[in-house]
Amino acid sequence: MDFTEQTATAAVRDSIAPGTEPRLTELFVGLVDHLHAYVREVRPTVAEWAVAVDFLTAVGQKCDDTRQEFVLLSDVLGISMLVETINGQEVGTESTVLGPFHMTESPRRASGDSIDLLEGGRDCVVELRVLDPDGAPLPGAVVDIWQCSADGFYDVQQPDVQPPGNGRGLFEADDDGHVWFRTVVPSHYPIPVDGPVGGLLGSLGRHPYRPAHIHVIATTEGHRELITHLFVADSEHIDSDAVFAVKKSLIVDFDELDDPRAAQRYGVDVPFRRARYDIVLNPLSAGEAA
Repeated sequence: MDFTEQTATAAVRDSIAPGTEPRLTELFVGLVDHLHAYVREVRPTVAEWAVAVDFLTAVGQKCDDTRQEFVLLSDVLGISMLVETINGQEVGTESTVLGPFHMTESPRRASGDSIDLLEGGRDCVVELRVLDPDGAPLPGAVVDIWQCSADGFYDVQQPDVQPPGNGRGLFEADDDGHVWFRTVVPSHYPIPVDGPVGGLLGSLGRHPYRPAHIHVIATTEGHRELITHLFVADSEHIDSDAVFAVKKSLIVDFDELDDPRAAQRYGVDVPFRRARYDIVLNPLSAGEAA
């Protein structure tokens, strides 16, 4: 078969060997079909396609142990959130993107511990309950937390400033499904713009900012893992997240409290801010549990 514009897609489809794993075939064929349709529609020049290849090469070259530029690219294209939305829980807490900074293991901490090792911002208390869809607590659930500092940087971005594990903690829920920790209110911040993804945003006239948030992964036996955020309600850019991750149900009030007795109970200074949120996990389906 001659390779022409009309026969190109069929030629690539027909190159797949018989017996190839069916789901891999489905994924590959779908990708080829859509990419070929895109090329036929926009008709890039050879030079333009070379720029695209160079861009993807630069994205890969920017990745290292503490930087995942391909995740960042997926995020700013809205693909990460689209995949999350398609695969999200039918009920319970909504999911959102993992983000590029879950690059190191969170240290185990006890409820009530502080994850702020810098001690440089306004005291904040976060209380979480991990529940099933009927409101029953899920004791022993593991909650992985990570966030940026009050200045808008993650520990892996400032290894000479922040101690490893700052803003991170791995907690276990008590018999009431309760977890709480002390921290600082995170800042809004720009995603990294010193790489090819930042250059792309600049070319498109898009800002790089994310609203303030705390990352959460919640897991427990017999239930679906949840990856989500808690967004600070009064944060800048809450309506224009660069990675499209904000959902209304995940916007949380970080109330300001000036109660000395409450502050003493939590071990913080007044005034402080407090956020409370219920994380609802779905049970695994029969097929997932098998």
